[in-house]
Amino acid sequence: MENKKRVTFYIDGFNFYYGLRRTKKSEPIWKRYYWLDIVKFFESFLGKDQILEKVIYFTASPLNPQKSSRQSAFLNANKFLNGDRFEIIRGKYLEKHIICPYCKGDISRPEEKKTDVNISVRMIEDCVLDNTDTVALVSADSDLVPPLEFIQKHYPNKSIKVYFPPSNYSNDLKDNLIHHRSKPVLLLKNQRRFEAAIMPEIIGKYTMPNKWKL
Repeated sequence: MENKKRVTFYIDGFNFYYGLRRTKKSEPIWKRYYWLDIVKFFESFLGKDQILEKVIYFTASPLNPQKSSRQSAFLNANKFLNGDRFEIIRGKYLEKHIICPYCKGDISRPEEKKTDVNISVRMIEDCVLDNTDTVALVSADSDLVPPLEFIQKHYPNKSIKVYFPPSNYSNDLKDNLIHHRSKPVLLLKNQRRFEAAIMPEIIGKYTMPNKWKL
């Protein structure tokens, strides 16, 4: 039997979710894709000579309790459906205080921490330990160019794919891929795959949040 190439997806959850939100503002139907079977969705991109090793979702729990509850329902439903094929790695949100240049008031704004570092470390770790054959990054964060360059230089036998979340784009990531004779996949152009991977409203004891329903 022919050995299939192992593919691991590394999802920048913040980048992915807010890409969906941005798209939803102009096309409300994209709201349906918040409640997505992440493993089923990305597995649909694999070729016949590939096998899914794991989908790793990097995120942080929102400080807002309602937002945190919705996120937990989504992550727990995916874990229920996909078991060990779905892994969650958490960073954290911190309150960032800035001074308004106009009113001089103190503005509190949540800022996600650790996600890009966690993604970088895990991609490199999986190459060092030979846990995967293909690194599939789901993000348009240009801060992730350096770890890709490291892998390309030190682990040239590893393939790299990059998937840009809907409405997100990075010229730096695109240029890196073009330099290595590749190009990013635009998830915005894969609406049929999103449609096919929507979860049922109830998964085990987890229910699609009412705010996510059309």
